[in-house]
Amino acid sequence: MVTLSPDQKQALDHISSWYKDPDKRSYITLGGYAGTGKSTLIAQLRQYLHSINPKIKIGFVSYTGKAARVLYGKLKEDEVLYKQDTVGTIHSLIYSPVVNEKEEIVGWEQKEKIDRDLIIVDEASMVDGVIWKHLLSYKVPIIAVGDHGQLPPIRGSFNLMNKPDILLEHIHRQAQQNPIIGISIQAREHGYIRPGHYGNGVNKYAREDQESYLEMNELLQNYSEDTLILCGYNHTRKKLNKHIRQSLGYESPDPIPGDRVICLRNNHKKRVYNGMIGTIVDIRQESVDWYRAEIAMDGEDDHYRGLVSAKQFSEDNAMNFTNQRTQTMAGDLFDFGYALTVHKAQGSQARKVVLFEERFSKMSDHDWRRWLYTGVTRAEEELVIFER
Repeated sequence: MVTLSPDQKQALDHISSWYKDPDKRSYITLGGYAGTGKSTLIAQLRQYLHSINPKIKIGFVSYTGKAARVLYGKLKEDEVLYKQDTVGTIHSLIYSPVVNEKEEIVGWEQKEKIDRDLIIVDEASMVDGVIWKHLLSYKVPIIAVGDHGQLPPIRGSFNLMNKPDILLEHIHRQAQQNPIIGISIQAREHGYIRPGHYGNGVNKYAREDQESYLEMNELLQNYSEDTLILCGYNHTRKKLNKHIRQSLGYESPDPIPGDRVICLRNNHKKRVYNGMIGTIVDIRQESVDWYRAEIAMDGEDDHYRGLVSAKQFSEDNAMNFTNQRTQTMAGDLFDFGYALTVHKAQGSQARKVVLFEERFSKMSDHDWRRWLYTGVTRAEEELVIFER
């Protein structure tokens, strides 16, 4: 039997009281740093809810398919999934596909109602204002769980984890033994990670370290899909993408099948969202400005199919079509996705992360600590950091 820490028990009591209150607010938010046991608390909450109402129907959801699969695995491992529960993306819970005469999915529309008594949102810091508004419209109680130490969404002012109702901030002893968690504490509390060897596959290289350049080249030469390459500046990202593509033998500057790409703008009808990563399956020139592409998005069952801006692949920043309404509806924005800025990687995790520390000149100490913490906590097993 799992023994909860004092702050976990207090959080569980708080959520239980909220849920049983007939006059409760429609949602409650729980923020927790990496290593504070958010997943354990969710599992214990599910057991408790079963004890007071064995028939309760819970929809466990996350922003991306990959995150939903991770959530499913944790719930299954803890044996707290019941036959009436569902686990999936937010979009699969609240949107239905629109198909054409060829039975091809051409868009998505919001469902009129959902058969759930409670919704538990994991990785809630990624939820945007539009989706949150749609979730609330069903009048179903919502528990939103996320990491309040991460960077806020890069665009817009909406941020569910800005001031969580409940906080988990005590790092558990078992988590403290994980070198990545230890580094994340350094990043969050001090904004500085000491160079050194922290464990198997977890290293920080100082700028003057003679091995640094050789290690960096080897990591970039041996890029694989289970690796995230992270940096701060867009011009660094473009250089890294170019270098990695050349290492893989891609001579053309244009995107081709097999290229890793990242979505740069939300498109709810196509179910692609800012920061999602995928691999090009097919891509053809539709016009001077547009490609027609098929992209297998990581962790998603359905492929993206649609028009993709050709110009974006040569731009330093994400193009803004706000004032060009015809182009706004014409297609979507993708770019090479081998290397990403930390801001774009907020919803992603990978077995291995290579992080280039790059601090913007106008970045406050507070924002720098959040940036560094967010970058570090993208890593699941291995982490290599280079001082810049």
